[in-house]
Amino acid sequence: MGMAVWIVRRSINAFFDGYQSFTSIAALLVFPVSASVLLSQALIPFATPPLLEAISLRLWTLFQAARFPASAGFFSLLNVKLAQTVFTFVSTLPLVLTFLLRSILRTHLFNSFVVLSANASTFALLFLVFNAVDLLGLSTSNVVLCLSAAGAVLYSVVVANTTVICNLAIVVSATDNCGGYLPVLKACLLIRGRVMTALGLALPANLGMAAVEALFQYRVVRQYNLSGELNSSLFWEAFSITYFHALLVVLDVIMSCMFFKICRTDCHSDWEKGHGHHGEELEPEDKVTLHV
Repeated sequence: MGMAVWIVRRSINAFFDGYQSFTSIAALLVFPVSASVLLSQALIPFATPPLLEAISLRLWTLFQAARFPASAGFFSLLNVKLAQTVFTFVSTLPLVLTFLLRSILRTHLFNSFVVLSANASTFALLFLVFNAVDLLGLSTSNVVLCLSAAGAVLYSVVVANTTVICNLAIVVSATDNCGGYLPVLKACLLIRGRVMTALGLALPANLGMAAVEALFQYRVVRQYNLSGELNSSLFWEAFSITYFHALLVVLDVIMSCMFFKICRTDCHSDWEKGHGHHGEELEPEDKVTLHV
């Protein structure tokens, strides 16, 4: 945890050292993406009912086919959140892809596949557990409640680790100019033994973005629903909150880059200790292999 705090402090210092450059990036490149994310979440209650209901119905049908307990509040909440996440992802995907570099476009698409696979694997495991409990005749209300709580913890851990790996894969793709599955594999190797540090870095960034999204819902969406009009003060408040969200995204990227730099340095040091043989200089062929 101390390493995570140190990386956060170094990232904040780096942000203020290059304040003009990073704020310009947030205004020109990240601001449209942040606006699309905030607006897509605000438009969920006003979305086309057949679309959102169709997503929710498909997910609920999947849960019923897997024989998940319909009375469990965890799966009801999960159904709603997954439907909202799918709607937000689909509505923001064109704009996000427009502002991505070509070198990380394939990585972003493969990350989507990785997230989908992680969700599918978790649901498959929960399917086996709940059906095994049902076959053994142990499906009482207390057992179902305990399994639902354990499933919530398991799902949160899997999603958190998947998110960290995907974010690091984007950084690897941008720095190494590679795309597809290779950055994800490199991210898995780099993060090995440093999962707690990565989760410690992801927690403040995600909490900050969630707080800004909640602030946007409360200060902008709620006020617009009450007044029914978009005046100048409300517009500039929405603009300020969106820009702050963009700054948090930039800071999150800086922390990911700092973490990537430390992981790569540690991996190089470990490799040299394992193959250096009493401090001998590496051969050119070994250096090329190490770089790869």
